[in-house]
Amino acid sequence: MSRSSIYGLTLDQLTEWLAERGHKKSRALLVWDWLYRKRVTDFSAMHDVNGECIQLLSEHFGILTMEEHLKQQSSDGTIKFLFRLYDGNLIETVLMRHKFGLSVCVTTQVGCNIGCSFCASGLLAKSRDLSAGEIVEQIMKVQLHLDQAGQSEKVSHIVVMGIGEPFDNFTNLINFIEIMKERKGLAIGPRHITVSTSGLVDKIVEFTDLQTQVNLAVSLHAPNNELRTRIMKINRAIPIEKLMNAIKYYIENTKRRITIEYILLKDVNDQKEHAIELADLIRDIAAYANVNLIPYNPVDEHSQYQRSERDTVSAFYDTLKKQGISCGVRLEHGTDIDAACGQLRSKQIKAEISS
Repeated sequence: MSRSSIYGLTLDQLTEWLAERGHKKSRALLVWDWLYRKRVTDFSAMHDVNGECIQLLSEHFGILTMEEHLKQQSSDGTIKFLFRLYDGNLIETVLMRHKFGLSVCVTTQVGCNIGCSFCASGLLAKSRDLSAGEIVEQIMKVQLHLDQAGQSEKVSHIVVMGIGEPFDNFTNLINFIEIMKERKGLAIGPRHITVSTSGLVDKIVEFTDLQTQVNLAVSLHAPNNELRTRIMKINRAIPIEKLMNAIKYYIENTKRRITIEYILLKDVNDQKEHAIELADLIRDIAAYANVNLIPYNPVDEHSQYQRSERDTVSAFYDTLKKQGISCGVRLEHGTDIDAACGQLRSKQIKAEISS
């Protein structure tokens, strides 16, 4: 394995690591500033840092550990990056442009074991977790891309919704969040960070107890156990009743709103009766919940699923609103490139195998 990325250390961890080797706190602050404010990619560029400290860092850490393998740019400004990791694995990271700023969707695992039957991310099983440094580096690679463009643009929002189940890589996820929030670094506020989970209830509780102030989104995608089990195998182990209890625990203990994600699949979960059933399911938490209706991006390997008709999406939305449920339809990004999460990675791996 290559040297681990220094991006994997929080400021406190970096300070402690250097202190154990005889270096004072001020040096850790200098190094941190060079990494996240000046954004150098070589330790030797840290001109005002003690030479012995630089040597020590160079011997134990790398800064950039992944390479840009492929990049797709959409007509709407969305950019999908395919990064190759030190071990040859590929991951996806997406930059999206919004009226409120620039958001980046990051990946937390190489592959995914959740096994949602409609999802491109799960086409290839999980082979490993990403380190905290590899998750942070996705943000830094995108920010360096923006820096090179010379428009003084900065990443302002983060969504942890890429390949993998974030709560299945919990410790590295939390370190990543702390690094992103650090005011002396990128200073991305916790309310500008959203973590999406398929419903690992124990981790929802643990996440709640940490009081990170980070936004939580839950991938529900069905209003009952029979249907959810059919499209999301995780529901066999964690049925909706357990998931709803965890969501209620989160709301009661944080007093924060939660996003319910619902991908609309044609003639599967998109009918008026499904909308009514969904409204009944979340009525107890309606004051703190917002349903995010997501148009489906078709995946070749999941041809049994198709995108809902526009009129069907509108009817589902109208039904929820009439039931007193806050909801919206997600704005689409990158529809003219491989839009589905994991799709570009899957295609590239298949191409490499066949070549």
